[in-house]
Amino acid sequence: MKKNIFIAIIFIMSLNTTFGQSLNSLNWLNEPEQWNISDNRLTLQVTPQTDFWNKTHYGFTVNDGPFLFAKRSGEFEVTAKLTGKYKTRFDQMGLMFRIDNNHWIKTGIEYVDGVYNFSTVHTINHSSWSVVALKEKPKSIWIKAIRKVDAIEIFYSLDGTNYQMSNIVYFPEHRSIEVGMMAASPDGDGFEATFEDFKIKHTPDSRRLEWLKNNQE
Repeated sequence: MKKNIFIAIIFIMSLNTTFGQSLNSLNWLNEPEQWNISDNRLTLQVTPQTDFWNKTHYGFTVNDGPFLFAKRSGEFEVTAKLTGKYKTRFDQMGLMFRIDNNHWIKTGIEYVDGVYNFSTVHTINHSSWSVVALKEKPKSIWIKAIRKVDAIEIFYSLDGTNYQMSNIVYFPEHRSIEVGMMAASPDGDGFEATFEDFKIKHTPDSRRLEWLKNNQE
């Protein structure tokens, strides 16, 4: 019996299937006027004067940036390659995880005073902002994020191979969420943003795997 349960665990772990759905099957929140999907690559002209932010420090709440998303439950890993023609302070693009207007995370590149920052805004009713200033201005950057239990782990890479962790942030578990690609141009008149290699990979529930491991017969 122990052998059968062990085989079952291995089988479940092998089901780390990458969702290869076409970007055309995703849904828009705040659809921009100009966007195109070709060869599963999304290019958009970011809507001017848009942002996602809740209250903290600045005193305003906005949720009007373009966001193309899929609905997901459970645990998963998501990756994407970002290329932006940033022009104005706070131009930004990246991944977003959203339950509603008061529970969301956005993470990616934010252009501030000529510096490319790897930025994460974590919002549970109020927004908190963290930044990692990059020494270079890379043409592209890669993001990987892992939803596990009640957290999201966030990583970035300058070459698509070697990843550096930037954050582990709390995010409510047992909730279906919208996950996808966002961009905003709070101070500017928009910019061109390109997303490539967007993938969502299912991962088995970590608590279930632990239970199976501890309840072999």
